[in-house]
Amino acid sequence: MKKLVVLISGNGSNLQSILDACASGRINGSVAAVFSNKASALGLTRAQEASVPGHSLAASDFADRDAFDRQLMQEIDAYAPDLVVLAGYMRILSQTFVAHYHDRLINIHPSLLPKYPGLHTHRQALENGDEEHGTSVHFVTDELDGGPVILQARVPVFAEDDEEEITSRVQHQEHAIYPLVIGWFVDERLQMREGKAWLDGQPLPPQGYAHE
Repeated sequence: MKKLVVLISGNGSNLQSILDACASGRINGSVAAVFSNKASALGLTRAQEASVPGHSLAASDFADRDAFDRQLMQEIDAYAPDLVVLAGYMRILSQTFVAHYHDRLINIHPSLLPKYPGLHTHRQALENGDEEHGTSVHFVTDELDGGPVILQARVPVFAEDDEEEITSRVQHQEHAIYPLVIGWFVDERLQMREGKAWLDGQPLPPQGYAHE
């Protein structure tokens, strides 16, 4: 059975969807450990309730990002994960970290990449009058939120929406597509090579699977 390590910073709602998918058999694997850069993250409680080891590392305990990431890598590698999953992990990763987990590091980002990399994506969608917004699962590369997209989910944006309503709508989709993509990887249907995401032996288009 394939092993996952999940990195979080906060509530851990995507982590919960992954834990649930593992428990139900939708992901043919298990979460070996959860790491957070915040000891107060609710996601660590979710891990504890699922009998999954939870760890926190504080950036303030390290001289710089590279030192933090070296320690994080060492602790992650103790679990020998097949896939490292970023689920609301709010630290920018060092090049060393990204290279170490090359081809087995994925992230979910709350926008239709390449639109709105970085923070405050829902606010930007509202301010720009977008009629459509969404979320993207992608492999992680050195470029912030710039790795090859695997799958996107789209949601409508209505004139009366506020940031909270869009967040809720997007998260509902995230909880569906992230376990699905992880399942593809665990079942060896998904891989990254030649700078592209490949599913069932075919390269995916720039905006991922089933993009019209």
